[in-house]
Amino acid sequence: MGDAQQVEQIPDTEDGAARVAPRPPKPAKPIALLGLAALGIVFGDIGTSPLYTMKTVLEDSGRHVDPVTILGVLSLLVWTLIIITCIKYVSFAMRIDNDGEGGILALMSLIGIKRGHRPYIVTIGLFGAALIYGDGAITPAISVLSALEGLHMVVPAFDPYVLPAGVVILLLLFLLQPFGTSKIGGAFGPVMLTWFLATAGLGAYGVAQHPAVLVGLSPSYGITFLVHGGFRAFALLGSIFLCVTGAEALYADMGHFGRRPIWLAWFGLVFPALIMNYAGQAAIVLNGVPTQDNIFYRLCPPPLLLPLVILATLATIIASQAIITGAFSMTRQAIQLGWMPRLIIKQTSEQGYGQIYVGAANWLLMLATLGLMLAFRKSDNLSAAYGIAVSATMLMTTGLLFFAMREVWQWPVLAAAAVAAAFFVVDATFFAANLLKIMDGGWVPLALASVVYGAMHIWHAGTMAVTAEVAAHPKNLQAFFADLARDGIARPPGTAVFVSRARTATPPLLAWHVRQNRCLYASVVIVTIISELIPRVPPGQRFDVKRELEGVWRVTLHNGFMERLHLQDLPSALRGQGCDLDPSKVVYYLGRWTILRAPKGKRRLSLFAETIFAAMDRNQAHLTDVLGLPCDQVVETGRHVEI
Repeated sequence: MGDAQQVEQIPDTEDGAARVAPRPPKPAKPIALLGLAALGIVFGDIGTSPLYTMKTVLEDSGRHVDPVTILGVLSLLVWTLIIITCIKYVSFAMRIDNDGEGGILALMSLIGIKRGHRPYIVTIGLFGAALIYGDGAITPAISVLSALEGLHMVVPAFDPYVLPAGVVILLLLFLLQPFGTSKIGGAFGPVMLTWFLATAGLGAYGVAQHPAVLVGLSPSYGITFLVHGGFRAFALLGSIFLCVTGAEALYADMGHFGRRPIWLAWFGLVFPALIMNYAGQAAIVLNGVPTQDNIFYRLCPPPLLLPLVILATLATIIASQAIITGAFSMTRQAIQLGWMPRLIIKQTSEQGYGQIYVGAANWLLMLATLGLMLAFRKSDNLSAAYGIAVSATMLMTTGLLFFAMREVWQWPVLAAAAVAAAFFVVDATFFAANLLKIMDGGWVPLALASVVYGAMHIWHAGTMAVTAEVAAHPKNLQAFFADLARDGIARPPGTAVFVSRARTATPPLLAWHVRQNRCLYASVVIVTIISELIPRVPPGQRFDVKRELEGVWRVTLHNGFMERLHLQDLPSALRGQGCDLDPSKVVYYLGRWTILRAPKGKRRLSLFAETIFAAMDRNQAHLTDVLGLPCDQVVETGRHVEI
């Protein structure tokens, strides 16, 4: 198990240009093995939704349901999966990628930044990502509780221990994150394969008891139910939507496995298993099975109930792990794109690039998840808060897909608008139905998302304000070194490396250092780290080295927003340029700013934003630690910056 730390540096994209390069090839693996691995990462959330979706629908409909309602609900479940997952995400969204990567942040960077800075698209993408954080805190809680509540049917006396058991399971899961999941990750796929085969088998067992339920697969029953059901039918859409929570993961995790393995797993196993299970649950309700407790577990023969509860618990733990891993990956993307403070990213496996650990994200997500579990106590209560954030994210993804169809696929505006409008109507209807849950807990993920979005917006605005203030009076590099020679500044032997955002002018840190110390090493290397708007930069195009003057080099290190930096490659990159660095004799100069409030009339941020930004800046990861530099070779310079 590796323990390599990664550099997550704020990008500098002031010129709006991004290097577009072919993605380096991945080692070839059989598509079946990739599909099996995808079962354990991509489909955990949507795959465990049968545990609580029909149960929630029955709760919201009053349990005493007639055949028209059950067949209508089954039809809506099936066609929601078809329209949102099969058509929107699998057939459309997954064909639009940012150099192989998917997800709302990758889509945002593709059409909202790479193709010209457009704040409205960036806002949509960021708030959509923030909503995923909000809903991600609920997913582990509702999934694990739904699985454990099946123990009531095995041992009713266990009821008081369901909540404590759920807390312990999730607490252990979060505590294990720093150690990585590479050693047990290989079991995720086989466990989820067993889970989907079991859900399909249980569904078939239920359908065999009432085969007539299969008529509910027709869309006519869902349409009839909506037309004649009035407000009651509309309100149930909020519960029916739970069947597609997790559909966004198919798109977001595309970069880990590729498009074809996810398609294979979805159409070959997951989708048929979900349809069969929902049909089986509807069948036993029509057959008169009592709807008390969880209708999912009513499908299971009593001798197999305890093994099923254990399997369901394992499946929900795996689904929770996928949510946590997804939060880590999205955090890394946000940092690399300049929307979050620096954090230390630890690579927990040498085999899987996606196996990372972000301490701050882990502990904040743990507090939010356990807090929600303790506050709502039961999966029934959590279901009221579940879905609204995902439906809002899907609505925003539809907006971005419209621009992608126009600009990436070059579709005519009418064709793109027609497809986007169809998706928009579906998404907006589900979002409106979920708005009915706001007072019952739906405000929780919206509040969490608003906090995350506000923090990202303030951080980005603050970093731009600091950059503008520090570089307010740029000085030409050639003129600066000419002044050094004229003023007789001492140039002892050695190499100084300045990490700076300055691309052409003299780095403010370099000028400040000379002004204060009246000396400068004979060799100077100015390193600028740029996060490109593509996921990965080919190794041969990672470094741009330019010899500015005798003994002065400017190095631009290009880094994709889905990869770690390779600052340790700097000496080898410079060796062919006439700069032979001895890593043990290099001194690294880093700047650290203390944020102060500017006088009235000169403020770049509001008082509230400046206070929040200053607090985040003080608590972001130390640059020396993040870069992994030897402490005895680092000189850190502090400076007050008024914004």
